[in-house]
Amino acid sequence: HVQLVESGGGSVQPGGSLRLSCAASRDTSRSFCVGWLRLSADKARYTVASIYTGGRFTFYHDSAKGRFTISYDNAENTMYLQMNDLKPEDTGRYICAAVLGPCGATGTWPSDDTMYWGQGTQVTVS
Repeated sequence: HVQLVESGGGSVQPGGSLRLSCAASRDTSRSFCVGWLRLSADKARYTVASIYTGGRFTFYHDSAKGRFTISYDNAENTMYLQMNDLKPEDTGRYICAAVLGPCGATGTWPSDDTMYWGQGTQVTVS
């Protein structure tokens, strides 16, 4: 079982930066995949970035490459997403998600009922 607590988010002007944090508490020693999914206004959902806590694998959506950096601090059990050069199209609700085991190579996730979810945080760029 994994519990996720998010922080960060907010409003920023285009070109600005934000850092999202997702603290993970778990009752298992298994490594897991943790990342951020973004919900847009039309309810589309996609993986912005994900990282595997048991190795070096990271995934970035094409829109995030070169601007966002995902990292995981094992000592703090916290995942960070540094978002730079934000654009209006980055606006949306960002939800931290995790699943036990490795990440999907193309940012995919197994079925929703096997995943753990945070509450979500709003990012607005305008």
